[in-house]
Amino acid sequence: MSETTPLLRLEHLSKRFGEKKTGALSRFLQKTGLVSAPAVTAAVSDVSLDVFKGEVVGLVGESGCGKSTLGRMAAGILKPTEGNIYIDGRNTRQMSAHELKDMQLRIQMIFQDPFASLNPRLRVKDIVGESPLIHKLANSRELDNYVAAQLEQAGLSAAFRDRFPHQFSGGQRQRIGIARALAVRPDMLVCDEAVAALDVSIQAQILNLFMDLREELGLTYLFISHDLGVVEHLSDRVVIMYLGKIVESAPTEDIFRNPNHPYTQALLAEIPRLGERKKIFAAIKGEIPSPLNPPSGCHFHPRCKYAMERCKTEVPMLKGIAINHVSACHLNDMP
Repeated sequence: MSETTPLLRLEHLSKRFGEKKTGALSRFLQKTGLVSAPAVTAAVSDVSLDVFKGEVVGLVGESGCGKSTLGRMAAGILKPTEGNIYIDGRNTRQMSAHELKDMQLRIQMIFQDPFASLNPRLRVKDIVGESPLIHKLANSRELDNYVAAQLEQAGLSAAFRDRFPHQFSGGQRQRIGIARALAVRPDMLVCDEAVAALDVSIQAQILNLFMDLREELGLTYLFISHDLGVVEHLSDRVVIMYLGKIVESAPTEDIFRNPNHPYTQALLAEIPRLGERKKIFAAIKGEIPSPLNPPSGCHFHPRCKYAMERCKTEVPMLKGIAINHVSACHLNDMP
């Protein structure tokens, strides 16, 4: 792999839920109105994204924008409806089942709910030790010491390995999830709102752990969050999603200093700042539309104060507006 080859490349990725293959009879019945077509949710639509080794990419958007679905496809948990996923420049669609299994070990996921993502019937030593044993990263004789090392690396005492998940606090459970991910020696972690369910003080501890692991292990991160303050602190680059599409991407400093897309501007305008005590905050006008029936043209136009007639009919494409800064807005075409 060359230095210019991304560790992870998502190419024109789409994910639709509820879409089913239908036979000739079903299609005929749907056309005649005797049977209604199944509702299809377009969670992710034609998204392309590169993540380079050692990079922390923040993925931001409102609830329901598709960022978690994108993260699950990146981690191999969900299969895309369309598009390709490349790991170290290799297309996962062209790999054998054995190669794909080995490749997918390199990208692990940390989930939002640290309790729901752990099997309540298993002890910690089994939760953390199961995968490395199956994938022959540790044998049964050395597994106990191997699990202990993973727990300590995640900031937990090795003495906890005989306990069950319900015997831990939320922050400790999240550390168990991190230890489980680290146990298969990944190159990249996809963190899906990994600190959203934790108290603020515990959030800081987990975020510091992520950064320490980045330095110690050379990890790469796709950090999914709705918390712009966390993303600003952690990320090298920020990607903004709205209703299944990427609308803007740029280095973190550029996004926060010079946001281009109206949606990005609206998000950043509502971040509380210490020097703005008298500011009146207001939510973005309207609600995020349903992915079952997204608006035509630019998906954001019903909520955008700059919307033009063109925005209602024509989908804006991502275009470069500065070095490493792209945005999908028709305003960029105006003189």
